[in-house]
Amino acid sequence: MIAVIDYDAGNIKSVEKALDFLGQEADVTGEKEKILAADHVILPGVGAFGDAMENLRSRGLDQVIYEVIRRGTPFLGICLGLQLLFERSDEAPGAEGLGVLKGEILRIPESDGLKIPHMGWNSLHLQNNGRLFRGVEENAYVYFVHSYYLKAADESIVKASTEYGTHIHASVEKDNVFACQFHPEKSSDVGLKILKNFIETV
Repeated sequence: MIAVIDYDAGNIKSVEKALDFLGQEADVTGEKEKILAADHVILPGVGAFGDAMENLRSRGLDQVIYEVIRRGTPFLGICLGLQLLFERSDEAPGAEGLGVLKGEILRIPESDGLKIPHMGWNSLHLQNNGRLFRGVEENAYVYFVHSYYLKAADESIVKASTEYGTHIHASVEKDNVFACQFHPEKSSDVGLKILKNFIETV
């Protein structure tokens, strides 16, 4: 069973639909016991960093996430779910992220002709042998929707990057923790392959 954490941060239906397409039963839940009992856990999300952290903390889900990760259960953050795993964000000065991974979330810098939010397909540069990207080709295209981007403190955890006005750490992996700034559930066959690779992580 895959638990998809529900904390009122949107984007859950498309994740659930993609998992269903892959033949995986998903339990969309905010219940601690169900999340801890899952074989894999996904933290999706679109919206504001500060509000999302407040939602997680007010429901005690921050502690559930720490426990899931401590137990070694494969954990995947998507879009805002990636950002929340880090320490801080320009979007919400003073708000602390989960701090599971070291790094910060920065605003995509303004420049002529660059639309923010970044919405659309970008190619990935693959690096450091990410398990999510087994069987995925270099320069594969995936779908992004975001105004803020990750700058990880440790380059070795970065498994994919892209360029959009700046150098963006698009996917990271450390031990049982995986995260993507892009939306695999909206990234056609490439995204489904990435989700399948996650599901096959034991």
